Amino acid sequence: MIRVEHAWLTALATQGLADITVPDDLAALITPDDHPALAVAAESGGNPLIPLLKLLRSRLRGRNTAAAGWLHKGLTSQDVVDTALVLCLRDAVTRIRTDVRAQIGTLARLAGEHRETRMAGRTLTQHAIPITFGLKAAGWLTGVLDAREQLAAAAALPIQVGGAAGSLAAPTAVAGDPGRARALVAVTAEHLGLPLREPWHTSRAPLTRVADAFVTCTDAWGRIANDVLVGSRPEVHELIEGGAEGKGGSSAMPNKQNPVHAVLIKRAALAGPPFAALVHAGAAAAVDERPDGGWHVEWATLRTLARRTVVAGAQTAELLAGLRVDTGRMLATLHDARPDIDAEQQSISPGAPPDQPYLGATDEIIDAVLARAKETPWKLH
Repeated sequence: MIRVEHAWLTALATQGLADITVPDDLAALITPDDHPALAVAAESGGNPLIPLLKLLRSRLRGRNTAAAGWLHKGLTSQDVVDTALVLCLRDAVTRIRTDVRAQIGTLARLAGEHRETRMAGRTLTQHAIPITFGLKAAGWLTGVLDAREQLAAAAALPIQVGGAAGSLAAPTAVAGDPGRARALVAVTAEHLGLPLREPWHTSRAPLTRVADAFVTCTDAWGRIANDVLVGSRPEVHELIEGGAEGKGGSSAMPNKQNPVHAVLIKRAALAGPPFAALVHAGAAAAVDERPDGGWHVEWATLRTLARRTVVAGAQTAELLAGLRVDTGRMLATLHDARPDIDAEQQSISPGAPPDQPYLGATDEIIDAVLARAKETPWKLH
């Protein structure tokens, strides 16, 4: 919020609307020691900016009276809170993108290295037909690539400045005419590195879009985690979660090495959709020119969803980087599943040798997914 106020103050000065020296240390006026009192005071105003602004003005007034007088002039609390939330979400998206790139690299390697690694395909928990682990890894990669595209589409989070009721009335009064008011918003957006958009006080698609992108990520990672959880069961033992000494240990059973990253990733995947649904519910509840509760529900909801997605992204990148594939166990399981696992092949081609490849277009599918992984998604802001 302080970054937004500083950018607006800077725009007022650079546009010649305020004859002030913009303080470089505006953020230094507030310390972590102030946070508890600000949190309590936020209750009386219904949003956290009101007490923050009061404290900023009081501390700025003694050293830069002119700047204190121009602070926040032309803005409304929703402008600052929305744009501050956008900045936080942009940081989260940036961190997630880094881990998604790492995941794509690892999955592409696994799909290529194991395109010939035979294993039992499973549907509805039962053996189905023979597949390769390379195909499974390509399936995991497809989900992550879908998430990459959703992140790219959601990443263009825009500035939100509209004044008290989305008409830019106060900025226009400050600037003198609508054109200069819009230029003031554009300069502020440039200082913050955000794209422009008309006021979206009650049109919350930028936030529902990023919430959906986060859930698309956790969906993809949850699918990977589920396969690792099944594959790491002792009676299956086809996939082993790697990691540092002591990782996955039990407080009571020294024999255990739990697949803890997969467990925690699955937690995020299960928890994510309700948070995104709540953001959509808030958007659907928007009313008048500023929502009465639908706006407020976004803050903690998006904070928690973003945090859990960031954490799960890092955990998934680490899980994949350390994943061990027991190719011998995969082949042994496939051998033990015969002849039943060859039933579909025998029904189509009676008498076909059971060890004859029955892999369909596996190579072509893997190649297509690997080619897609090399594509550059839409330019991210």
